[in-house]
Amino acid sequence: MSKGTLFDKVWDLHTVGTLPSGQTQLFIGLHLIHEVTSPQAFAMIRERNLKVLYPQRTVATVDHIVPTEDQSRPFVDTLAEEMMQALEKNTQDYGIRFYNTKSGNQGIVHVIAPEQGLTQPGMTIACGDSHTSTHGAFGAIAFGIGTSQVRDVLASQTLSLTKLKVRKIEVNGDLPKGVYAKDIILHIIRKLGVKGGVGYAYEYSGTTFENMNMEERMTICNMSIEGGARCGYINPDEVTFNYLKDKDFAPKAEQWEEAVTWWQSIRSDEDAHYDNVVTFNASEIEPTVTWGITPEQGIGINESLPTLETLSEDAKEIALLAFQYMQLEPGSHIKDTPIDVCFVGSCTNGRISDLREAAKFAQGHQVAKDVKAFIVPGSERVKKQAEAEGLHHIFTQAGFEWREPGCSMCLAMNPDKLQGSQISASSSNRNFKGRQGSAQGRTLLMSPAMVVAAAINGKVSDVRELSVE
Repeated sequence: MSKGTLFDKVWDLHTVGTLPSGQTQLFIGLHLIHEVTSPQAFAMIRERNLKVLYPQRTVATVDHIVPTEDQSRPFVDTLAEEMMQALEKNTQDYGIRFYNTKSGNQGIVHVIAPEQGLTQPGMTIACGDSHTSTHGAFGAIAFGIGTSQVRDVLASQTLSLTKLKVRKIEVNGDLPKGVYAKDIILHIIRKLGVKGGVGYAYEYSGTTFENMNMEERMTICNMSIEGGARCGYINPDEVTFNYLKDKDFAPKAEQWEEAVTWWQSIRSDEDAHYDNVVTFNASEIEPTVTWGITPEQGIGINESLPTLETLSEDAKEIALLAFQYMQLEPGSHIKDTPIDVCFVGSCTNGRISDLREAAKFAQGHQVAKDVKAFIVPGSERVKKQAEAEGLHHIFTQAGFEWREPGCSMCLAMNPDKLQGSQISASSSNRNFKGRQGSAQGRTLLMSPAMVVAAAINGKVSDVRELSVE
């Protein structure tokens, strides 16, 4: 088993005890909730006449079901309005901090916690959302949990978990032109598979990650779950500290120096032992696009789709399903595939740096005829910052729609949905069948810059070939 890693240190520091099952009872330092997975959990609490043990350690927002065009209340979707009302009541009844729409702090749960400094190194974090792994970018151990576990954290501030093995994923080298964090994580998932991380925590290390800003690191950790890992993290460093300094909930004055000293101490030891180590060279990665129905079915923009005879027996069956569903031919090129909808947003790529990069390529261009393209900021703060920089004008002048914050078409539990067999270029994290709101809808995952290139050309394109003004 691993020894001396950040994961081991944080796990040990938060261990309450060992349960008869052999699992660890782990204390959870920060609990994030939203409107979709919390109503049933609160109902369970009430049924048992329990209280929320540490309400100050839980923070709520609304993101999944929020419309991004018209957020006036009541919502047109009656179920969404019911979820909204339930969250409002539950947070009020139990004294939980809630960032509602129009509060200035609302947004996707995995965007608002980092931007406010709620997420910090050395924490254990849980949320009823699979992409909670995002917070590992700060050197936290963050788990997505189910509704019954949301109940457990509310009632006890602990979870029953089996300790994971730790795989070190080392990527070295500078990012080539047109290659982003999204391309790196899609490449890793492509090589290791969607089940490759089962039973593991992923530690991302190497010069490529060291040179990334915090928002790029969040993109990497966000999709750890897509590779089967329960969590993913990056050791905290000066980049982490500089991002956190002066954030709302970051330590202040002399407590800041104490915190930094402690955060440095939990970094993985130089001689730490890992259960597995995998290495990649960043220079070998090009802009990457998924072509199938799992995030591992991805290729470089200039590569051809695989043919069945080149695949292992295990991969053939799902590849055949993917070809049929996606209406693509084995051995064909993904480049020049016509696109109907282009979406920039989500907890993977809806932060200010994502919007800045997307705007850089949108400026001076026009969205292709018959393509629906829209930009959804990850939070109200991101939206405000983008508008202060004039990014919204760049997008709207280019033909993109500028929306309110929310999860939007990442999972389509709101009005933003594909229609029929439309195909989308999406900066989100999952390309499962029906993921974006239509049972026949098709999703191609790519970086925000690549989404913009697809929107402008009306087809999957190499962003490196798009002129920048």
